[in-house]
Amino acid sequence: MAPLGLFSKSKKEELNRGLEKTKESVFKKLSRAVVGKSRVDDEVLDNLEEVLVTSDVGVDTTLKIIERIENKVAKDKYMGTAELNKILKEEIAGLLEENVTGEFNDFSSELSQKPYVIMVVGVNGVGKTTTIGKLAYHFKNAGKSVLIGAADTFRAAAIDQLTIWAERAGVPLVKQKMNSDPASVAYDTIASAKANNVDVVIVDTAGRLHNRINLMNELAKIKRVMQKVMPDSPHEVLLILDGSTGQNAFEQAKQFTETIQVNALAVTKLDGTAKGGVIIGISDQFKVPVKYIGIGEKLDDLQIFDKHEFVDSLFTK
Repeated sequence: MAPLGLFSKSKKEELNRGLEKTKESVFKKLSRAVVGKSRVDDEVLDNLEEVLVTSDVGVDTTLKIIERIENKVAKDKYMGTAELNKILKEEIAGLLEENVTGEFNDFSSELSQKPYVIMVVGVNGVGKTTTIGKLAYHFKNAGKSVLIGAADTFRAAAIDQLTIWAERAGVPLVKQKMNSDPASVAYDTIASAKANNVDVVIVDTAGRLHNRINLMNELAKIKRVMQKVMPDSPHEVLLILDGSTGQNAFEQAKQFTETIQVNALAVTKLDGTAKGGVIIGISDQFKVPVKYIGIGEKLDDLQIFDKHEFVDSLFTK
């Protein structure tokens, strides 16, 4: 569970609002799935399977949830449909519990390393730049010094956008000219952070190269060069996914987890979509914990993901 007081009333309200479209969609579909039924039977389970798949939970994760509910129904032959929400909530919470690693942290938690290096990956357009700005803002507000590295040097717009977000967050930025060696920027950023006793380093990387082999080689090179300055870095490889893209986010997660050792996920743009169920499937299928969720455009519209609060908001009418 989250530390007492971490989820303030205002944060909870923000989360409820952010998941409003997903929640509305799921509840409408669930209501249709059980209409005219008093107990959970095969037809209800078939309908529930369709609800979960069309809510972007993903086929494999849906089948896992249905199988668990079937086992419960087999033990209780007359399980009422009124209990279905409660059972579904328990099963989703259980799945998320299985795929969470490590302790729950907030931005003010003590860091395992200094500087703590976060390497940010993801395709263009998923909210990578804005998430970096929001992360920097939250860490700074928690009393930590932050340095951002603009290692997506293939697009001039990427450097310009990151400069704007760094200024908004009030943190310094290391950058070079467009088409500079991205690994060189990463090296300079970490070297500067070590020299200046910085707490957190956030390094942006290219969202798209010519093909997957290029992407794999570039990310591997950046990691190798980082490790010349700090052998155990990066401490966090954070994959940014756009929650509004639903199943496309699964494919992106597959590509990146096969390419680089991703150990944390951030799912953005949940406030504008009914596809928030994608969090459940991605966490389950790739065994990588969702660490952050984006529920708006403002600097503070990034929350550390709390599975209990997420499930509670999803199933609270």
